[in-house]
Amino acid sequence: MSDHVTTFDLIDADDDGRISAVELVRLMEVLGRPVTLEAAQEGVRKLDKDGDGLIDVEEFRAFLQ
Repeated sequence: MSDHVTTFDLIDADDDGRISAVELVRLMEVLGRPVTLEAAQEGVRKLDKDGDGLIDVEEFRAFLQ
């Protein structure tokens, strides 16, 4: 398993194969860098290539490269 997938799995708290804005908010809180839900939603929009409102593993991998 690649490091990208391992990281993705850690962020994907509900294990549905996609990262939501709520999951990003929780991640940032754990990292000590809280963000608003609105900021997280904007971050998701920037990475979401298929327009489903979520970040899948391929979109995440593309962002990290």
